[in-house]
Amino acid sequence: MPVAAPEKSGKVLMKKLLKWSGIVVLLAIIALAIVPFLIPVKPLDGLKTAQALARPDDRFVTLPFAGTDGIDIRYRDSGNAGTGRTFLMLHGSVFNAATWDEVTDALAAKGRVVAYDQIPYGLSEKLVPGDWAGASPYRIEAAVARIFQLMDALGIGQATLVANSYGAVLAVRAAAAHPERLDGLVLGDAAVYVNESMPAWLMNLPQVERLGPLVARGIGASDRFVDATWLHPDAMNDARRSKTLIHSQVENWDAAFWGYLKVWQMSDLGPAIAGITQPTLVISGEGDGIVPVEESRRLQQSIPGSELVVLPNCGHVPQEECPAAYSAAVLDWIERAS
Repeated sequence: MPVAAPEKSGKVLMKKLLKWSGIVVLLAIIALAIVPFLIPVKPLDGLKTAQALARPDDRFVTLPFAGTDGIDIRYRDSGNAGTGRTFLMLHGSVFNAATWDEVTDALAAKGRVVAYDQIPYGLSEKLVPGDWAGASPYRIEAAVARIFQLMDALGIGQATLVANSYGAVLAVRAAAAHPERLDGLVLGDAAVYVNESMPAWLMNLPQVERLGPLVARGIGASDRFVDATWLHPDAMNDARRSKTLIHSQVENWDAAFWGYLKVWQMSDLGPAIAGITQPTLVISGEGDGIVPVEESRRLQQSIPGSELVVLPNCGHVPQEECPAAYSAAVLDWIERAS
């Protein structure tokens, strides 16, 4: 009986492997196309309106945005004019106005303190697709414009922007857009050298859209990121975590968060940083595990006349983890900058 030559047997085997590999790839593609539509996306239970979750000192203002009937923004206002300086507080991603609670009283001794929730965080309005026509209200350009809209609505001519993490990105962009409206910047643990964006082709796939709310829930309601922002997360209590993640208790929050993620974008702000002329304080937690302290040093060296304070034994949100040291650093700088 003739025996197939080894070379011929190898070619036959290779053809079979390629055939089955092609079938496996085809089945995987079909699964990726179909399976997302089979995964149930159940509505969340127990959600409430923002007003039902608000504290007595919470206030709301409606800011205009083209293609909507306005956007409701939750804010807090110390109401203390102090020396005439106004501190406008800009929180980081996932956080909200409550991140400034522990330093508000100290700063209010030197001026008016206004903190607000950037959308879709905190108790500010949870816009979902269909609530607007045209460009998304979650674009970073819209977030910067809202800084000045809020100032106008609250009668603030000039402000010192006090920012943390992603809030510092907005602060740097705001300084480039309207430098005349800002008399100082406090850039804490600033994520200004990050380059991130979500590919539109991927985010707009029907399969990805289908699972979007589940993705949003996994990111927006997780304690992991919140814990990672503290050098000593064991010192954070459940009440603190709940205040941070209060957005996840509000109706439609997951759909709103997904709309925000779809247009998420951060880019290196080197040129804008070089153009900053306002007195600037750069703050960093020495143990920041999100934005390394080396990036804060780089930022300070890029802004002429700026100062750097590194707070020992602190993480990414020193205004929460080390409020006394944070307040002292800002107040000392205010005395020198005034």
